Amino acid sequence: MSAGPGHRARPAGRRRILPRPRVLLGSLLAGSFVAVLIVQAYINAEFAGDHVETEVGDQAGVPAAVLRGGPIINTTGGQESTTRLPDRTIALTFDDGPDPAWTAKVLEVLRRHDAQGTFFMVGSQVARHPDLARRVVEDGNEIGLHTFTHPNMQRLAPWRRELELSQNQMAIAKATGVRTNLARFPYSSKNAAIDETNWKLIKEAGALGYLVVVNDTDSNDWRRPGPQKIIENATPPDGQSAVILFHDSGGDRAQTVAALDEFIPRMKARGYRFTTVTEGLNLGIREKTAAPLPLNPPAPDGDRLRGTALLWTVGLADGLVTVIGALFLVVGSLTIGRTLLLLVLATRHARQRRRPDWAWGPPVTEPVSVIVPAYNEKEGIEAAVRSLAGGDHTEIEVVVVDDGSTDGTADLVERMALPNVRVVRVPNGGKPNALNTGVALARHDLIVMVDGDTVFEEDSLRLLVQPFADPTVGAVAGNVKVGNRETTVALWQHIEYVIGFNLDRRLYEVMNCMPTVPGAIGAFRRQALNQVGGVSDETLAEDTDVTMAFCRAGWRVVYEENARAWTEAPTTMEQLYRQRYRWSYGTMQAMWKHRKAMFDSGPSGRFGRVGLPFLALFGLALPMLAPVVDIMLVYGLVFWELHETVTAWFGMLALQLFTAAVAFRMDRESLKPLLKLPLQQFAYRQLMYLVLLQSATTALTGGRLRWHKLNRTGLAPRSTAPPPPPAPSPPPTPPYSAEPSVAPVVETWPPVGDDPYRGPVGRAVAPPVPSQVVPDDVRERL
Repeated sequence: MSAGPGHRARPAGRRRILPRPRVLLGSLLAGSFVAVLIVQAYINAEFAGDHVETEVGDQAGVPAAVLRGGPIINTTGGQESTTRLPDRTIALTFDDGPDPAWTAKVLEVLRRHDAQGTFFMVGSQVARHPDLARRVVEDGNEIGLHTFTHPNMQRLAPWRRELELSQNQMAIAKATGVRTNLARFPYSSKNAAIDETNWKLIKEAGALGYLVVVNDTDSNDWRRPGPQKIIENATPPDGQSAVILFHDSGGDRAQTVAALDEFIPRMKARGYRFTTVTEGLNLGIREKTAAPLPLNPPAPDGDRLRGTALLWTVGLADGLVTVIGALFLVVGSLTIGRTLLLLVLATRHARQRRRPDWAWGPPVTEPVSVIVPAYNEKEGIEAAVRSLAGGDHTEIEVVVVDDGSTDGTADLVERMALPNVRVVRVPNGGKPNALNTGVALARHDLIVMVDGDTVFEEDSLRLLVQPFADPTVGAVAGNVKVGNRETTVALWQHIEYVIGFNLDRRLYEVMNCMPTVPGAIGAFRRQALNQVGGVSDETLAEDTDVTMAFCRAGWRVVYEENARAWTEAPTTMEQLYRQRYRWSYGTMQAMWKHRKAMFDSGPSGRFGRVGLPFLALFGLALPMLAPVVDIMLVYGLVFWELHETVTAWFGMLALQLFTAAVAFRMDRESLKPLLKLPLQQFAYRQLMYLVLLQSATTALTGGRLRWHKLNRTGLAPRSTAPPPPPAPSPPPTPPYSAEPSVAPVVETWPPVGDDPYRGPVGRAVAPPVPSQVVPDDVRERL
């Protein structure tokens, strides 16, 4: 096959180096999304294995002077020494902040009592609350490192340990403009608890230039034993110095604030002074006439620059997870809302139709014209035409419009020699043109439009037109069934057809805002078609477009569940993607085309303010957002509590199963396919998400999408009606033929040299060949 215009054929034997653009785009989006989620899990300390407290191990390799020494441990430059604060000196230290609720309250207490503290901050919290970290420094307090994500450093690889400290330092540099030489490891305690593993970590930190700070007394405020007990735990032996451990984050710290408010003035009354760790260390240094250490020295420009990127990354990750959480609530609300609406309205629709006295009105026996647009449908056209021609309605005319087929579709229908079937050949002009041509040539005023691969049951035509007994009904949607359910992909579509299409149509009929009469089985009044200008070719979803036009014109569009048509669904993910891409893109086009209905009055305004928002929410937004449920499941299984995550996901699945069971019961279908519904949620739903995402991208960027023809294999007839036998004698003279003909009428449109012209339905329709006699009534239709 030669390449089309503007396309250059790839030389034979050469393989595609890069993936298709949509695959590449999807992969990049998915990769970026996963990367951000992993970053979020990291900064939220959700890798559970990193946060397990360990017991004290062997201490044989730890110097005795360290085990019995002071809380400030110096291993920089290869030395191994410890330092205590001078007597009656207290350094208040606070771990795990900054916290927007409690750090500010701690700072107020310190300011009120003219005291300073040392805040060992978690880098991820600094990234989230940089203003609070800056306030700590501006109030004269000191900052120390408490790692970036608060892990147990013993359980990390050496590169992770260094990363935890360096990222903590960069976050502080960006937020406060200073750096620190102090570090405290999470889950650390006093000197006496240092084992060989911790000693190794302390020496690693010393090699990076950090002094490691433990504590003399632990307030145990995290246990919330009450302010007086916290004060008792924090108070050092009379006259001795102390580095005291408190917390300004990690939970309710009201008891900590209350204890500090009483502890500081009490200890000052006993002659104690309050300093930061570095100031207390400098007091001891001055006594030894050594050079003092700087308090909160300025941070290098490089650390500030890297800190900027780090804070942006944290903000992006936090924002994304916040959005996902909000979308999860939206999806849950939409799902629950849709379920409630279906239970109320769709169930009411089903009960109404099953009443013994229900009827549309007197039986409709008017003749019906069936229009079958066909483009390369040789695999299924014979079964489709035979099922249509053999229906049990009083009078049926089948008009097969061959839309420039190259596979002999028209010849197959012609050779069938069915007396009530005509074939019209037109140059390839698209499905809307073929439909409008068929409508213009049809003899009758009740029009049924059918896809060329669709097989009707024997009574489907008769049942489909019965709603026209109500003069307000302009169109009828039939019940589309998937005939080839052998493959998993097709079975998934069967589930979708029953739940997503048929059940919704009951709901839409009750709300009087049906958005789509399916192309596979739909019936129309000629009067209504003429009123809306026929089938438009302005969108790729011509069935949705014309149905919306009907609703805006004030015609009722209803659903006849008993009129069933069997269609062939795509059997591969690639074909399914192409089909749904066209459907979703066409639906968006139709919604945009009819957007002004939202501001109209009368039936058009009602459809615009009810039907369009409803379709936007449940037809576009919900399917596009549905994968959020699976994302939260995977994220939760890896990083959150397993029980709560699984419970939430199964709750959503149970709701969907319940809705599905209701839909299948209403459609009188076996519930067995629903066993594959959970699997469908993972694979099928993600595909629909990508389809809608690409469709929205195409629509927003103004791209154009061509019609994708699916590969058909042919669907076995479902109809039980025997095919009509070939006519033993010439059939009645068709309206366009000058002489009787034994074979079905085959018309070629337009003849060479003639130009198409516009018929009453507003679309190009080719005139008959000049040699044919055209009655006046038919000429008026054209």
